[in-house]
Amino acid sequence: MRLFIGVGTMVATAICAGTGDLRAGESRDALMEAHRGGSMRFVSKAAFGSADPHINYHSLFWMMSQSVYDGLVAYKKAEGAESTTVVPDLAEDMPVISNDGKTYTFKIRKGVHFSNGKELTVEDVQASLRRIFKVASPTAGSFYNGIVGAEDCLAAPGDCTLEGGVSVDPGAGTVTINLTRPDAEFLYKLSVPHAYIVPADTPASDTGTVPTPGTGAYMIESYDPNKSVILKRNPAFVEWSVDAQPDGFVDELRIDFGLTEEAQVNAIINGQADMMTDSPPSDRLVEIGTNFADQVHINPQAAFWYVPLNMNIPPFDNLKARQAFAHAVNLNVPVDFFGGPRLASPTCQVLPQGFPGYRPFCLHTKNPGEAWTGPDMEKARALVEASGTQGQKVAVVVDDSDAGRNIGLYLQSVLTDLGYDASVNSISGNIHFTYIQNTNNKVQASVSQWYADYPAAANFLNVLIGCGSFHPGSDSSINISGMCDEKIQARMDQAMALGSTDPEAANDLWSEIDREVMEQVPMVPLFNPSNVDFASKRMGNYMFSPQYHIVYANAWVQ
Repeated sequence: MRLFIGVGTMVATAICAGTGDLRAGESRDALMEAHRGGSMRFVSKAAFGSADPHINYHSLFWMMSQSVYDGLVAYKKAEGAESTTVVPDLAEDMPVISNDGKTYTFKIRKGVHFSNGKELTVEDVQASLRRIFKVASPTAGSFYNGIVGAEDCLAAPGDCTLEGGVSVDPGAGTVTINLTRPDAEFLYKLSVPHAYIVPADTPASDTGTVPTPGTGAYMIESYDPNKSVILKRNPAFVEWSVDAQPDGFVDELRIDFGLTEEAQVNAIINGQADMMTDSPPSDRLVEIGTNFADQVHINPQAAFWYVPLNMNIPPFDNLKARQAFAHAVNLNVPVDFFGGPRLASPTCQVLPQGFPGYRPFCLHTKNPGEAWTGPDMEKARALVEASGTQGQKVAVVVDDSDAGRNIGLYLQSVLTDLGYDASVNSISGNIHFTYIQNTNNKVQASVSQWYADYPAAANFLNVLIGCGSFHPGSDSSINISGMCDEKIQARMDQAMALGSTDPEAANDLWSEIDREVMEQVPMVPLFNPSNVDFASKRMGNYMFSPQYHIVYANAWVQ
């Protein structure tokens, strides 16, 4: 377990931050003429589960889907901070907002076609927004519950009509969405994959591995979770906005599954692949940082790795047991497993560094204050004894990545030191994320990650511990801890409402909520990561977006 500790601190300083090759003044038409064509191959350890855009909540799928589907609005296909800008997509322009911020009216573009040849209509938009609830999308109860009629849809998904919430005017080509209250984050929420527009006749159930037609520059030609997903150009696509949905440079993107992180690194080095979708193993960082520095890109992320603790079953239905675990974990160990302090920084809270509402604090450490100062095993053992849970069985469920397994083994040792009968259960990354969400699997603790969907505190706090994100017996229950505190939920509702009128005051309130949440210890935060991409020599115009990972439509191969 300790073989990789400290290796990441030796990563060569030659590793650089990612930048694109598109320069101001260069003609995109000229670049297309020079670089259009070819096939790009990505490699991955595991697939991403369902290919249903309204259901999938996996970062690899979100990266892949960005050029396959469109929403009414979209995040700009750019790099860095610019990628958080919302731009019109299937809508001709930004919506007309009226009724004191509660009504959004969109005019739909004409002449847009799905990959099956069918022309986009306002009825497709209306049906897609209903479908979010019909398929029990993971964010139906946290992102879209403010739409008029949403509460009825959450209670009876099969009968969802969103009556009064979504109306269309086919003659005018408009879609109107009514909210029960103003929502300063609503356009962000409409920009994520769960609000992608699909044909109205798409089944109201998980489509699994059957690709759903989209309107993007690419289409999913085939998907086999045990082999690969292959994207090819959408023959019906005509570029309408380079910001929202640029025409891609390559003719084909193939993502092959089943390669270990070691095999992915070797494939890049040997010129057999263009991008690895997993982080390089820490024992290869020195090598690639020294010998292939111009192919390595490090980018900060609004994200954190954490250990969700199931608050509804033993032993972590006991607050003292949760507090004990939090006090006992040495955060330097998972940081080292991820690659060292250059690639990760310890954290004690839900909101990531630099995010709206972030105020540093650490409650469960040797010397509580603004920063983590070290584990406190003496206090942790006393809390376990006071909890009466000593000796109970605890299984930590991890994915089969190198970092996941190593962190899981370390957490097992911590729990053993605390007197628990601890074990680790490693499962395929293809199913891990949905498995740990389903309460039927009785997962006590797991290792998971959360990457921002949009730059607002609610996307971490309300999504991860909000009552609307907890769905017992479902694979779409992103509130893995099962925490539903009515007082804290009321405070979050207050903060979201306040964001429409006083964002600064709302962020102050979110910082208080962050602390209140961690007082309940629904999770043990571990670290805030940076993203490490290892790309081939022949890839050009690498762009990293915090929203999409690599913007692959803007990348080319020589």
